[in-house]
Amino acid sequence: MRRSSLPMVACRVADTLIARGHHGVIVSPDTPTSSAIDAARAFGAHPSAITTAQLFLLDNDPVLLLVAAHHQVNLHRTGPRLEGKLTPCPTALAERVTGQPITGTAPVGHPTNLPTWVDTALAAHREIWAAGGHPTTVFRTSYRELIRITAGLPVDID
Repeated sequence: MRRSSLPMVACRVADTLIARGHHGVIVSPDTPTSSAIDAARAFGAHPSAITTAQLFLLDNDPVLLLVAAHHQVNLHRTGPRLEGKLTPCPTALAERVTGQPITGTAPVGHPTNLPTWVDTALAAHREIWAAGGHPTTVFRTSYRELIRITAGLPVDID
């Protein structure tokens, strides 16, 4: 996808990726994807290689969890691993904090750096796919690179 055809929010994500040493290539699937399974099918990836960027409040402060699409965040188990109380972040706050629509939230490209944790289940894949800041955009990366570009910490999510 040419940069001129990317939504502005995806251009910000691409710029952030490049600034952090990633190739910065953001693509759109040929057909719309409304689920992780659709996205995986579009890119020839396993569904568990799709990461979702989910905002939560950890003791009232916004945090970002990058979660393998097949995992559900158990607030009662994951919160203590992050050393606090984890609660869902209201959609309006999540969109304000990230500057991105909730259905296309990327791991990077937010107005401020968010404390970030990355699901260790993603390490099982050579390549993973993440949203590019807009519901129709994604980028390819690896678990190690995702940790690096987000300054994230590994965490077991279940």
